[in-house]
Amino acid sequence: MIFTGTQINYYFVCHRKLWLFSHGLQMEHESDLVFQGKLVHEESYTRDDKEIFIDGHIRLDRIEPNGVIHEIKKSDKMENAHIWQLKYYLFYLKQKDVWPVSGKIDYPKLRQTVDVALTDEDERQLHIILQKIDDLIHLSTPPTLPKKKICLSCSYYELCWS
Repeated sequence: MIFTGTQINYYFVCHRKLWLFSHGLQMEHESDLVFQGKLVHEESYTRDDKEIFIDGHIRLDRIEPNGVIHEIKKSDKMENAHIWQLKYYLFYLKQKDVWPVSGKIDYPKLRQTVDVALTDEDERQLHIILQKIDDLIHLSTPPTLPKKKICLSCSYYELCWS
């Protein structure tokens, strides 16, 4: 099972959003918040190479020559989702024998960095998470609507709640 980092992230944010995204309903292009996040990404680390694509579905924001992978995020509000997205990238690279590598989540606007490592327990959890994602995206209808505070700022809000 091969997924994008966005799918891993959405699994931790909202299962419905994951299902919609995985079925080709991609609303991010209409979101001001997503646009702001892209600007933060583009304006940060301008001297570094960015967006390394691997196997057509993994997109790393940047990688240092010493093997440290960086994910650049606008806010730490969804930090758990960010961490698991990066752990998935580390896991994927390990499966490809690109190891050892480590990761960092950069929050340029907050001037913070979070170190991320992949443990054996994380790998066991990722096997379970990937199976759950596969099960979710193969449902015939989207999961029920969660009522979460984050819904108000979600790019899928209109689709889910109108």
